[in-house]
Amino acid sequence: VQLQASGGGVVQAGGSLRLSCTTSGMTSGISLMGWYRQAPGKERELVAAFTADSSTSYADSVKGRFTISRDKYRKSVYLQMNNLQPEDTAVYYCNRKQGRSWGTLTTYWGQGTLVTVSS
Repeated sequence: VQLQASGGGVVQAGGSLRLSCTTSGMTSGISLMGWYRQAPGKERELVAAFTADSSTSYADSVKGRFTISRDKYRKSVYLQMNNLQPEDTAVYYCNRKQGRSWGTLTTYWGQGTLVTVSS
């Protein structure tokens, strides 16, 4: 399983970007996808993700500004980021968990895409 993320770039504060992540390789059974980010000098944190009941979960810092979506095949996930702020600057990573049962999920990571927000 490989994840390919794209869509990062440089944007001014208040601007928007849309990140995309596509899965290739063997995909079957249960799958959950989401986005994480890691700013310089900080730990990787959850930004947004789909949960087991197909609802969505967001970090408090991005609620109302970011929207996660996915395709009907659950092989691609997107992150629409609006009203970006300098504190959103980070490398954004696509994440996928999949497996035959909830207790045997394997986690995969994309290569990361850099988002830089200038003030």
